[in-house]
Amino acid sequence: MSNQSLRLEGKSILVTGSNRGIGKGIAIGLAKAGASVGVTYSGSSPESEAKAHALCKELEALGGKAIAISVNVADEDQCKAAVDRMVKEFGGLYGLVNNAGIAIDQLTLRYKSDDWDKLMSINLKGAFLMSKAALRPMMKQENGAAIVNMSSVVGEMGNAGQAVYAASKAGLIGMTKSLAREFASRQIRVNAIAPGFIDTEMTQALSEEQRAKLVTEIPLQSLGTVEDIAAGTCFLLSPLSRYVTGQVLSINGGLYM
Repeated sequence: MSNQSLRLEGKSILVTGSNRGIGKGIAIGLAKAGASVGVTYSGSSPESEAKAHALCKELEALGGKAIAISVNVADEDQCKAAVDRMVKEFGGLYGLVNNAGIAIDQLTLRYKSDDWDKLMSINLKGAFLMSKAALRPMMKQENGAAIVNMSSVVGEMGNAGQAVYAASKAGLIGMTKSLAREFASRQIRVNAIAPGFIDTEMTQALSEEQRAKLVTEIPLQSLGTVEDIAAGTCFLLSPLSRYVTGQVLSINGGLYM
């Protein structure tokens, strides 16, 4: 089997929530594979915009092409505008990674309905609206297209204090399987990744004691890296996974089997 099968030259791929953490790692992995990447950032703060443009320069230095796009994934018009920008810049849209998401954790009896609405609008509705916008140009791709939705091990196994977050990530799995069935005839593959505990800013904010306790629960005895998630994403977007759709790739070190 040729290693070139994992190459993504000529493929334009939009990655939401790509300014930091897992999304940034995915964008870097895609650029290394030769893809043209759409880096998205939310809000209009100069800091977010500057980070997005800095990442684009980093991706271009790796051999890929990149553009920065401001988008609120909960806004349907902005999702369409982001997709239109990708099509205009790169001549089409081959891939979408729905990575944008937030976590608002709280015990169920203390959870606020406004926080439910905010979390669901980004984590679940946002992925749906972005997919809806992307699917039309994807259907015009001659050799098919691919979507990867970023779920979570919490969406598979649940977690105390994260009922709403878990619901949003479990919802992504259901949406993934439904879209996979709906668009298979158009050669559009839709899969999900369920990361476990990954070494990012979020887990780095934990105390050493908390991190050590997390590791004891993982059979492989370590946190995952953003490169682990990027590798899985590249696989699901590449020709190597041409016969894979409607699946959940769990990258969790054995935390949930």
